[in-house]
Amino acid sequence: MGKTDSGHKEEILTKNKRALQEPPLYKVLLHNDDYTTMEFVVMVLETIFGKDTAEATTIMLNVHHDGTGVAGVYSREIGESKVSEVHQTARKNQFPLKCSLEKA
Repeated sequence: MGKTDSGHKEEILTKNKRALQEPPLYKVLLHNDDYTTMEFVVMVLETIFGKDTAEATTIMLNVHHDGTGVAGVYSREIGESKVSEVHQTARKNQFPLKCSLEKA
């Protein structure tokens, strides 16, 4: 009977460890294009992602020079919401700014 009890306790501990794992994180990426202005990208980073002007400018320059820039790292649900918000804001302002989600 001793073996069954410890086996049962071990199973419960394993389940509890799984339940406490952090959810996977995702990077929200902004992609460079030939039409979206640098000022608009900075505004998106400030308003949607809460960046200050200096950090927003640095990320915008990464997008401009490297083709992509990380706007932030979030849970999947929050990341998807941010991507959607960027696309809606870009469309309203007639910019083709692309934003995507990538596992961190």
